[in-house]
Amino acid sequence: MLIVCDGLGSSNAANVAVYEALREGVATSAGLQMPCPWARAAVADYHGEDIGVSLTLNAEHDCYRWGPITHAPSLLDGDGGFPRTPADLWEHADTEEALRECRAQIERAVVWGFDVTHLSAHLGGLNSRPELFDVYLELAVEFQLPISLPDPSVDLGFPARQLAHEEGVLIPNRNVTAGHGVEARPSLVAALEALEPGVTELHVAPAIDTPEIRAITPNWAARSGDAHLVTHDEGFRKALEASGAELIDYRLLRSAQRNS
Repeated sequence: MLIVCDGLGSSNAANVAVYEALREGVATSAGLQMPCPWARAAVADYHGEDIGVSLTLNAEHDCYRWGPITHAPSLLDGDGGFPRTPADLWEHADTEEALRECRAQIERAVVWGFDVTHLSAHLGGLNSRPELFDVYLELAVEFQLPISLPDPSVDLGFPARQLAHEEGVLIPNRNVTAGHGVEARPSLVAALEALEPGVTELHVAPAIDTPEIRAITPNWAARSGDAHLVTHDEGFRKALEASGAELIDYRLLRSAQRNS
């Protein structure tokens, strides 16, 4: 089982919570958002944890913005940041600009010293359109990295998992995500109670409760709840133990993919 923290680099509150969850809690991996203002600070506190790149082509907050690290006019909205929603991204994105931007995000993470273990897609921006999924898959093959995809029960409208399998790219068997702005505990506990053989990926979006995160998002309480869940919640630890799940990180999948 993978327990993945989303949002590393998005804020100081997220950085603190993610690293605490990885070092003191039950989290096994995290996704780094390279274009975000606190990505460089995440590097300064990196101690070799299992970190992937959460390929970021959206900036969802009204007043807290970030944008491309490459010249990518089609990936900008009217106020100079990434589009706020995946739908806006899909309407305007040029695939060549998206490929160049995502490749630059991975390369910058490597140059800054991260041992990148996997790829994910922030807000699912690369998951639900075949032309952008091609970007995602091309980079997974190029950098020999496993990827995260929505649960197989989610109909993407095209055979994403099959296409990845044909290219030798590994994906966890199941993916449990509470949804944007929703506290993860109920979904994750239910997933533990219904655990099946294979690799299950559980997602949280932790952030400590600070004035910063309260100013960034109205969903700060859910973020704070996720931080408590994977770092301090003894009930959740006991549920993990009772499930019989073996905690792994993405390095294991990366090694299996590169050795196959």
